[in-house]
Amino acid sequence: MSETPKVRCEIYCQKGKSLNAVFPVNTGGYEQNGIRVNLTERTENGCRLGEISVRIKNESCRENDNLRMENPIRIYLPVRPLPEKITAMYLYNEWWTRPAFTDTFKGIPEHTQVAFFQYKDRFACIVPMIGQKFKTSMIPGTETEIGLEMTAWTGGQCSLDEPLYLFAEAPVLQEAIHKAFSWLAEYKGIRMRKDRRVPEMFRYLGWCSWDAFYKEVSEKGIRDKAAELAEKQVPVKWMLIDDGWLSSREELLSDFHPDREKFPEGFRKMTDDIREQNKIRWFGVWHALGGYWGGIAPESDLALKESAHLYATANGKLVPSPFTGDKFYRDWYRELNREGICFVKVDGQSAVPYYFENSLPVCEAAAGMNQALESGASLMDGAVVNCMGMAMENILARPVSAISRNSDDFVPDKEGGFVEHLLQNAYNSLYHNELYCCDWDMFWTTHRDAEKHSLLRAVSGGPVYVSDKVGATDPEILKPLIYQNGELLMMDRSARPSDDCVFSDPTAGGVLKLHNVASYGGIQKAGGFAVYNLTGQRQEFSFSPAEIPDLEAADTYCLYDYFRKKSVLLDRYGRYEDTLKENGFGWFLLLPCGQHVTFLGLLKKYAGFMAVESICESEDTSIAIIRESGLLGWSSEKEPAKVTLNGIDMTGSIKKQDGLYTLSLPETSEKAVLCIEK
Repeated sequence: MSETPKVRCEIYCQKGKSLNAVFPVNTGGYEQNGIRVNLTERTENGCRLGEISVRIKNESCRENDNLRMENPIRIYLPVRPLPEKITAMYLYNEWWTRPAFTDTFKGIPEHTQVAFFQYKDRFACIVPMIGQKFKTSMIPGTETEIGLEMTAWTGGQCSLDEPLYLFAEAPVLQEAIHKAFSWLAEYKGIRMRKDRRVPEMFRYLGWCSWDAFYKEVSEKGIRDKAAELAEKQVPVKWMLIDDGWLSSREELLSDFHPDREKFPEGFRKMTDDIREQNKIRWFGVWHALGGYWGGIAPESDLALKESAHLYATANGKLVPSPFTGDKFYRDWYRELNREGICFVKVDGQSAVPYYFENSLPVCEAAAGMNQALESGASLMDGAVVNCMGMAMENILARPVSAISRNSDDFVPDKEGGFVEHLLQNAYNSLYHNELYCCDWDMFWTTHRDAEKHSLLRAVSGGPVYVSDKVGATDPEILKPLIYQNGELLMMDRSARPSDDCVFSDPTAGGVLKLHNVASYGGIQKAGGFAVYNLTGQRQEFSFSPAEIPDLEAADTYCLYDYFRKKSVLLDRYGRYEDTLKENGFGWFLLLPCGQHVTFLGLLKKYAGFMAVESICESEDTSIAIIRESGLLGWSSEKEPAKVTLNGIDMTGSIKKQDGLYTLSLPETSEKAVLCIEK
């Protein structure tokens, strides 16, 4: 940004535009028509924070023209030098963000809540701020100015003192993003992702009722699905009962108990039976932030019983109170606990403005609702899946819960749905992962894009769950994602686009490369690139191990092509070049080479290197302890003199192909101690 910018400010009151002025930053501001406005900028913890104050003169016992409800303030802020490229993460509906790729401020969409700038020698991350009352978003600007728009969703206010924007720069884009969101987390009193605890159940494979039954979910359906999973030996460890189970009237919650026609005996007997017969450990239920989509039924016994914990809004809705709603959620979750329910998915979180318009400022209401929810969810040990909540006032309002949905729904029958699903998840992770373990949503194992989805979940670094109908689950699609007991091979963070993909639209040309890392051998980090061609033409691509910043530093890496089952050696700054057919995809593992041998772990698992628990190499011997048995692999330039498994000589059972060695064992949970002698 320029050192001494002059901002252009427009202020709209209830009777129309009341101020239109240009004035310098940090000079005391400007006054017009009884409105005084001032904008300041200061540097704090390496970030530049813009702040705005507005005062409107009011007369006693007179009609006053104060701020209108919707978007009363616009600021146009000059920026020098101009970035070469911009990726804007904008709310394309109330709930979700997606990327827009542009090279001008004019191309930034409305409702942008994070933007990334590429300069010749650096990168920047700008975040329109969430204040105590007012929310700022980016809007289309001019050739030289960023556009900012503020709203509180409440009209008639005559003053404000709020943060306006946060601007962070760094030589590497992710450093700039991290700097910005570290500042925001401290400012809002919430945790970064590394400090949030992922509840145990989300480290295991799950199943959700939504795409299987939609709103026609019932006890019979849940029991039938559990029986199928047991019969097929699919080690699902949690089940989520999605929308359709609630007692409701016209999308209003009328009772804490399940719908008595669909679940005649409630949940308890069903959950106990399934736990005993199918070894599924955890059950969860869905609900909306307001109780149900429209809130609480005003004439219900529930509304009377919980009246002290509810808030009646100006537009006639009755919802959990931002001030006392923690007691509403506690009462509800106490009942659910008795029914055998131990976690919740909470939808519709970014509906806060529609609940509270002209009742409470949007930022205050969002903070109160999310804090009430998380306080109540302490009875669930904090096990909440936050969903439909990517508006920034929600993202910055959750103190401790770890899981947050990262994209719009998987929609099985949507033409081209996979491309949009991938695009949202990949680019949203650039900033969303700073604060949350990102949920990349469910999928079908028998879908036309099932294998693509499966790989995507393997690199997502978040929960993995499916929503197949009764009879439709394909265990083979799930096996590369999990251990025998259903535990996920969960990578360290959300996969994110490589730097050369961040500022270009992968649907227009080239490929989308996503990278991630995870523990390898107990003390190292290995990882890889998932590569997707989102076009209808063959595309060339290349990558280097050095492009993954948190990959273990090494002189040489073993690159393993998962689908072609081939390995090659690659220097840290060397480039691997290949092509992908139209709509094709690939998965390329990168492991730091060992002294004599590079252990690949379980070759039928996408992140099978994670199964390598420890590695010990001496002058003549390389030993690895591998968590499970299965198809084991390693890479070596020299053929081994002897190979033993758990002390048994297996040299004669080895298969070799161009430096890649494999040993096929039954897939069991038994640990494998693999010893390779020179």
